[in-house]
Amino acid sequence: DLCRSPLSGATDGRQSHARFRVATFRTAERTGLAEGTLRRVADARPSRRAHPHTSHHHRAAQKAKMKVTSLSLWKWNGDNVEPTCLGRAEDVTEFGYFQRPSVREMLTFISRTIVKRTQPGQRQSVEQDAYLVHVSNRSGLVAIAVMDKEYPSRSAFCVLGKMCDDYVDKVVGEGWRVVTEDDQRGDALLATAIARYQDPMEADKILKIQRELDETKVVLHKTIDSVLARGEKLDNLVDKSTDLSLASQMFYKQAKKQNQCCTMM
Repeated sequence: DLCRSPLSGATDGRQSHARFRVATFRTAERTGLAEGTLRRVADARPSRRAHPHTSHHHRAAQKAKMKVTSLSLWKWNGDNVEPTCLGRAEDVTEFGYFQRPSVREMLTFISRTIVKRTQPGQRQSVEQDAYLVHVSNRSGLVAIAVMDKEYPSRSAFCVLGKMCDDYVDKVVGEGWRVVTEDDQRGDALLATAIARYQDPMEADKILKIQRELDETKVVLHKTIDSVLARGEKLDNLVDKSTDLSLASQMFYKQAKKQNQCCTMM
């Protein structure tokens, strides 16, 4: 029979074992553990090595490594009040299907955590494994991005500035100042931006129409823990967060227990 599968001659035992392995993998994927954590996913990204003698291929390979995972806008409400989300967009296509809800919640949680600890007029970059989280507080309107380390920091802060400008000019004007609850009106704007600025060359074009970046010093933190106030612990913030469902809290704790905590946390 020419249409017969090559595996059709296997014993029932081998077929059962194969089915068991597939079922086990699917079960693990549903629990959010099949793909591992953000660190494992980052490490597992396909390597696009450039041809040693072709600069064009090298530039293409470098560009392929860059990734904008999250963009969001916030209203800063002071040191003692949680910031208000004004819009967000994520690109989580590289993560397993059943992981994506938890990854989105973690991105919102960690963005809110860093925004709250960024003072007006301050710009920060938080380094964590393969990621950099860039944040800029412009008189209480805060833009934040989670990107690969390969994404140029100057381009990243151009994106943050453009996000703020477009949100004010095209969405709500100065109405953001009176928003008191998380708002979705900025989502569409950021969905367009996250697709466009996957290419940092698009961010660099902003410099031609936007004023030069000011000389405000960018504070670089090596870990998220260094952003937290003395006595604060990330584990406690995870437990108290309203951004994280029980499933996402378990995802975080399981990953930490296996010493494979997501790179942003």
